[in-house]
Amino acid sequence: LLQSAISIMHSHGRTRFVLASILAFILSCDGFYMGMCLSGVPYETHARHKCSPTGPIDAAAGEEDACRMTQSWDPESYQKNAGFVAELGSEVLGLLAPRAHERILDLGCGDGVLTRKLADMGCHVVGIDASANQVAGAVAKGLEAYTMDGAAITFSNEFDAVFSNAALHWMTKPDAVIAGVKQALKPNGRFVAEFGGQGNVQKIRDSMEAALDERGLDGPSYNPWYFPSTTEYGERLKSAGFVVDSIQLIDRPTPLPGDVVEWLNTFGESYLRDVPVDDREAVLDDVRDRLQMVSRDPDGVWIADYVRLRFAAHLPPDGK
Repeated sequence: LLQSAISIMHSHGRTRFVLASILAFILSCDGFYMGMCLSGVPYETHARHKCSPTGPIDAAAGEEDACRMTQSWDPESYQKNAGFVAELGSEVLGLLAPRAHERILDLGCGDGVLTRKLADMGCHVVGIDASANQVAGAVAKGLEAYTMDGAAITFSNEFDAVFSNAALHWMTKPDAVIAGVKQALKPNGRFVAEFGGQGNVQKIRDSMEAALDERGLDGPSYNPWYFPSTTEYGERLKSAGFVVDSIQLIDRPTPLPGDVVEWLNTFGESYLRDVPVDDREAVLDDVRDRLQMVSRDPDGVWIADYVRLRFAAHLPPDGK
């Protein structure tokens, strides 16, 4: 019945009557079928990869654990307070050197800004992200994107390259992520990425953790990120069978578009997890005061002490 309704929609145009009928039917189905229909991607694709463009369906770790996050994402807020993240991704995009008609997986695609750039270059690109809200933002840009845990990638031997910008530091099971990337790549496939490296936002982390420590909480235990050294991550790549072509740490002090508190609200949600709601504003004000002398320039602009780890690696011809 659903396939017939979709055929009618494509044959006779997206009239309000037919669309209303389809939506009425969809709303009677579960969330998976709703996501499947609205994305326009065949059922078989979702079933094979056990994922959804609007929310998690299944994964190796189980439905509940697959995409559990301590950080929530709102595409509109992200674009306002962190739009610079995609803008600063041009260099790693250049390192990827994408070619038209290549099949590329964007790992941690977010709301799809760079995914869209890859698609506009003529690549056949698929985005995945653990945040259903961000994936919905990518789908709204006309992209093929799915909710999927980066540590439980289900693609196999499908991509010429895997690309990732500003996402791998959120994935705290790096060996599982690298293994999934390897599985997703074809022989000779490339893995090119940039993410937070050793020392990233150290001043912000120190201030946030000190504020929590003073309130009887174990500040460092709330750190949600994985910021490795080049040596550590390079060894992980090599142990998984990758040839590392280049890997480096890059100091990148980054002016923020607004107040540092807005940055903390966008990225540091996990730090406030056990802080009573009524106390959170005071904690953030405390952190702001601690950072005034070390993270604000003479013109009053807040500077995040970013350090990025950028690498390019590839699989050998036999893919092993």
